[in-house]
Amino acid sequence: MSFSALGLSAPLVQAVAQFDKPTPVQLAAIPEALTGGDLLVTAKTGSGKTTAFVLPILECWFESTRVNPKQVYSLILVPTRELAAQVREVVQEYAKHLPERIKVVSAVGGVSINPQMMALRGGADVIVATPGRLLDLVEKNAVKLDHVSTLVLDEADRMLDLGFAAELNRILVMLPSERQNWMFSATFPKAVEAIAGEILRKPRRIEIESEPEEDPDILQRAIRVDTAKRTPLLRHLIAEEGWGRVLVFVGKRYTADLVADKLDRFGFKALSLHGDLSQGSRSEALRHFKSESIQVLVTTDLAARGLDIVSLPVVLNYELPRSPADYIHRIGRTGRAGENGEAISFVTAESAAHFNLIEKRNGLSLPREVIAGFEPTDSAPALSTGTGGIKGKRKSKKDKLREAAAREARNEGRPES
Repeated sequence: MSFSALGLSAPLVQAVAQFDKPTPVQLAAIPEALTGGDLLVTAKTGSGKTTAFVLPILECWFESTRVNPKQVYSLILVPTRELAAQVREVVQEYAKHLPERIKVVSAVGGVSINPQMMALRGGADVIVATPGRLLDLVEKNAVKLDHVSTLVLDEADRMLDLGFAAELNRILVMLPSERQNWMFSATFPKAVEAIAGEILRKPRRIEIESEPEEDPDILQRAIRVDTAKRTPLLRHLIAEEGWGRVLVFVGKRYTADLVADKLDRFGFKALSLHGDLSQGSRSEALRHFKSESIQVLVTTDLAARGLDIVSLPVVLNYELPRSPADYIHRIGRTGRAGENGEAISFVTAESAAHFNLIEKRNGLSLPREVIAGFEPTDSAPALSTGTGGIKGKRKSKKDKLREAAAREARNEGRPES
C-alpha cells in the first residue's frame, strides 16, 4: 500500500516520495491517528515511528481551522535534546511541501533559554520539547498549553527511565481535556502501561512485531579481552578492519572522555558524547560524526536510542549496557534502512556473566572470539560464598580501579600484534 492510500493530502504524499512504501508501523498508525483517537504504539527502533506521528500531525494541522495563530497546536515531548533536534528536523523537512508555513520550535535544556523565548514570540504551531525546559518556559509565561490539540510522547519508556514522571504530570494538568494523545515507544514496561492508563482514553493499541525478513542485517560478535587491553584492542580493530566510522558505547561519562582522548592521542579522530557536555558540544560532536569528519564517537547510552545515523557500519560495546534491552537499542544504530551492519561487544572476565544474561534475554548465542596479540589472561571474579569473606582481605572498589588503571597504563606501550 502507498502513502496516498493512508488518507494523506497530496503535499504530504509528495514529502515522502523518496520512500517506496510505508513501514508496518506507519501503515497501521497513520490512518488510526487521522480518525481522531488515542494511540498506544509499540515498534522496534528504526521502524519509522517518527514519520508515523509527524505526518498525521501535519495533516491535521493543514486541514484544521486555526483561529488564533499564537496557540500551540501540537506538543511533542521527548527525553533528550538530540532526539528533539532530530524530530524537529523531520517535521520541518516534511512541512516544506505544505502550501502554508508552519512554525516549529524546539525547547530543550542545556542551552540558553532566551533564544527559545524569542522563538516563541508570536506563538508556535508545533513544539518539540524536553519536559524540564518546557516547564521553565511555561513558568516564564513564554508559552501556554491550553489549546494543544495533539500530545505525542516519543520514546515514552525512556522518558520514565530518566525520571520525567513528575514533570509529565505537571504538564498534563496544563493541557485541555479534549485532545488526542499518542504514545510511541520501542518497549512498554509496566511503568509505561500505568501512565498510559492515566493519559489515554480507549486507545487503539498497535504492536508491530519484528518479522524475520525485517530484522536488520547485523553481524554480531563477542570478543574476549582483558579490561586493561580494551583500548589497545579498539585501536587495533579500527586500523585492521578499516572502519571509516565506529560508534563506541561505554557506561560512564568519565570513560567516554578518557577513551576518546586516548584514541585522539594515537592519531584517530575521536570525540566523546555524554550528558555532562554543553548542548553546543553535543550537537557539534554529532554533526562531525554524521559528516564523517571524525572517525570515532565514544558515547554513553545517550546515543543508544532515537538517533538516526545514516550508513553507520560498526557499533562497539566497549562496556556492556546494564539492561539486556539496551543492548538491542545500542546495536540498532547500525544496519538501518536495509544496510548491513556490525556490532561487536568486548567481554571481560568480570562482564562475562552479564553478557551471558544479555544473550539469554535476547535469544542469542555468540561464539567468543580471541584476537591474536590480545589473548585474555584475567580470571573471572570468585563467586561469593555468602560468608562475607575475611575482614580486611577484600579489595576496595578504589583499589580495583587503581589496579585496572595501572594495568591499562602498562599495556599502552605494548605492541598490538
